[in-house]
Amino acid sequence: MAPAEHAPDLYAPFRPRATRLVSIGVIVWLVGGWIVFVLVARDLADAATYVGSGVLLALIVALLVRLATLVAVPDQDGLFVRNVVSSRRLDWAQIVDVRFGERDWVSLDLTDGRVLAVMAIQRVDGDRARRDSRRLATLVARHEPGGVDAGDSGG
Repeated sequence: MAPAEHAPDLYAPFRPRATRLVSIGVIVWLVGGWIVFVLVARDLADAATYVGSGVLLALIVALLVRLATLVAVPDQDGLFVRNVVSSRRLDWAQIVDVRFGERDWVSLDLTDGRVLAVMAIQRVDGDRARRDSRRLATLVARHEPGGVDAGDSGG
């Protein structure tokens, strides 16, 4: 019964901790600073300044939200990866290898010869990132032909 109890942890989403916390902190700081700017400078600035600074703030916040929501979600069929610029759904059979090496985040070697970054597992998270990269490698191994779950059609 222990493997069944451990299975949900194996398929838990991968999320960076430090990047998420820093992004959220910077969002709060920027929005708070902009509100103070608007309140303090309301008699000194014109409407265009408020609109321009608000648009710039919105763009920066959008980027920070994207950084805060980096994720890789495994399931029985494959892996969904959301990075800063793009998102991609992979079948387990498309993933050849999981590499951490000296890079800032995990990389997946794919069957088409390309490499996909998994920014949800980042070196800055230290031991947690190493555990997550091993867990992802375990999932890939389990789903390769001849792996533990390869013939399991229940899902």
